[in-house]
Amino acid sequence: MSNSYAQAVLRTTDIAEALRVVGQLLDLADTGELEADLEALVSTAGELERLTGVMPDADWYPRGADRHGSSCEGDSPSDCLPVLLSRWCAAPEAVEVFLAAAGEVPALVRWDFSGWPEAPDAGLGYGGGRGAYVTLCVNARDLHLEEPSTDHTVYVHVKQVEARRAAWLAARVGLRVIGELQMAPL
Repeated sequence: MSNSYAQAVLRTTDIAEALRVVGQLLDLADTGELEADLEALVSTAGELERLTGVMPDADWYPRGADRHGSSCEGDSPSDCLPVLLSRWCAAPEAVEVFLAAAGEVPALVRWDFSGWPEAPDAGLGYGGGRGAYVTLCVNARDLHLEEPSTDHTVYVHVKQVEARRAAWLAARVGLRVIGELQMAPL
């Protein structure tokens, strides 16, 4: 597993507003190779059934130090709840269906694309694929889905050495960064 660096740019209870901001950020990006990674922290059999219905090929891992099993070992996720369901490299069109199935479940969508544009007024050239992501965390305040919430947070990911790009991107969509730049799992 590798890491990127992310900074929040929006926190809202309105999922439509969050998706609108995600769209604005993606409009800035080089999305010639756009894909989405989907993750959900599933605690109940009903949530599991609903989400595996839209993510039948998802990998899963138990959440908690005392938990064992995984999709790699051929175990049943329903025997290992809570689990983190993950689907990498999904088509962007899968996002809406995934979010509808997630409902109140802590979940995230991370859009992966080719790069951020040049930011000459911030002294930055083209920001290539490494560190170029947008993440929407729903029903969670953090990128690890460990802090449940009734709101949703949009993060921009940048290279650590280009941290000022986060504020530049936020300004391009009429926002400001929230909090500090933080290491984010990928």
